[in-house]
Amino acid sequence: MDDAPGVTRDRHYAETDWGGKRFTLIDTGGFVPASDDVIETAIREQAQMAIEEADVVLFVVDGKEGRLPSDVEIAGVLRRAQKKVVLVVNKLDGDSVAPGVAEFYSLGLGEPVPVSALAGRRVGDLLDIVTHDIPGEGSAQVDPRLKIAVIGKPNVGKSSFVNALLQEDRHIVTEIPGTTRDPIDAILRFHGEEILLVDTAGLRRKSKIKESVEFFSTVRTLKSIDRCDVAVVLLDATQGLEHQDLRIIETAVERRRAVVIAVNKWDLVEKDDSTARSYERALEEKLRIYDFIPVIFISSLMRQRIYKVIDLVKTVDAEQNKRIPTSEVNDLLGEDIKTFPPRSRSGKEIKIKFITQVRAKPPVFAFFCNEPKLVDDTYKRFLENKIRGHFTFSGVPVILTFKQK
Repeated sequence: MDDAPGVTRDRHYAETDWGGKRFTLIDTGGFVPASDDVIETAIREQAQMAIEEADVVLFVVDGKEGRLPSDVEIAGVLRRAQKKVVLVVNKLDGDSVAPGVAEFYSLGLGEPVPVSALAGRRVGDLLDIVTHDIPGEGSAQVDPRLKIAVIGKPNVGKSSFVNALLQEDRHIVTEIPGTTRDPIDAILRFHGEEILLVDTAGLRRKSKIKESVEFFSTVRTLKSIDRCDVAVVLLDATQGLEHQDLRIIETAVERRRAVVIAVNKWDLVEKDDSTARSYERALEEKLRIYDFIPVIFISSLMRQRIYKVIDLVKTVDAEQNKRIPTSEVNDLLGEDIKTFPPRSRSGKEIKIKFITQVRAKPPVFAFFCNEPKLVDDTYKRFLENKIRGHFTFSGVPVILTFKQK
């Protein structure tokens, strides 16, 4: 934040909620419609992409400056975009300046909402308007169909994979790394079952502003992850597991989604009998704490093992819905804890007295003990490994909570 115009050049986004309704907020740079300045042109193109992606657009104008010619131009852009627009008149710190709002009616964007972002004045009213059409938690109907998101960095073959599954060129496939333009769900019929492939429009196009494409690719990936039951992360076999791939996997696990890794373009790799196992071991070393994620090698182009991915996804989905009887959890983990009890740096003895699985999808295990805050991360990792050793949970994040007993 700065008083000088043009400080915000990149888009910033954050997830937030209001009144139990969650949404993603994207802050763009200042929109200058007719400028030839390189930076301002870049910001304008980024803002236009933001408008395309948005469900609701907040058009913020300066209540102290009054209506400006640029406001009129931007209003024209927004009307043509045919999106829900909320006209926000900012910098109105008291009711005495509220009459200045009237001139903004002429922009043709509905009733202006006067606020003071600095003082927080009427921000709650604004949020009520913004979230009016967003369904609250639990109000949306639950779709019982298995939902799969195919995610990965640009140009790993996501569209080719979806096309191969659907046996049709429903998605435009090119060599230009790009990003999905419209959230389109495809229905895959698999052995009589309907499976939803989430947000798989696959339309790619060139963009002058590479950063915009990458940024909105990230936003869409988050949306896809949140809507799916299992995320299929596609890797390029010719490139191996790169930092960007690892970040995508990390994001999916952090959002508590089950994950399958499909190594695509396997037909381009020279191989012998041990190639797949060697590649798998190399992946496990890089995955480290995510080594519980199953790996499958495919070729979308040659249609090799593409339906085996769906079989694997269904197996992983069954794993995340699994519930372990409390007696079995206590018998098996109780022995492990007895053999390797937790140690406290403070010298206090930690006694874990009872364990139970409190929920599934993802599985959550509650450990009741006398000193829950003293259990360190190393021991938590030990317990998670033991849970996986006993009960598998392949591809599924396991959550451990420690409660006072």
